[in-house]
Amino acid sequence: MHFWHGTATQLDHKNGGSYKALANYRYRVFVEKLGWDLDTPKGYERDQFDRQDTIYIVSEDGNNNINGCARLLPTTAPYLLKEIFPQLINNVPAPEQNDVWEVSRLSAFDLSSDSVTQNARVATELVKGTLKAASAHGAKHVVGATTLHIERLFRRIGLQCHRMGVPKIIDGYPLVALWVTIEGQNIT
Repeated sequence: MHFWHGTATQLDHKNGGSYKALANYRYRVFVEKLGWDLDTPKGYERDQFDRQDTIYIVSEDGNNNINGCARLLPTTAPYLLKEIFPQLINNVPAPEQNDVWEVSRLSAFDLSSDSVTQNARVATELVKGTLKAASAHGAKHVVGATTLHIERLFRRIGLQCHRMGVPKIIDGYPLVALWVTIEGQNIT
């Protein structure tokens, strides 16, 4: 796992190739593979939540190709669940606390391999690494809008998570908002 801290602008300045590789990976996964209709330039997925306080977690294979990523955002600033998917928490106020962070853009697709086993291993390591990174930044809990598939993955790897509302079909995808308390989770 690689933990990148800072803004896309800082990454472009210091590690331009690294951030561009991440943006390209996200485009290939979310736009090309999953078919999300995102307003983003071809080959470069980025949105309004990629900003100065964003933390990126990136997994790479042995050839330094990205095979997984996640994004952490503090809930004290605008974030995806609050701004785009409030209906997933039954339109009650979204968390806005220093110790609650959001996980979004979670992906564990190894685009160079069709191995389900490889993707499951990457997903497990990525989720645990993301929770460790969140904890290192003061998070006691993480929230996020996700698919039912990711919810099942969380449960399969032993994470205890709670739904913040009932699942809803949004743009053809069954989505649910999840709450994960980091303390007591097996993330080693």
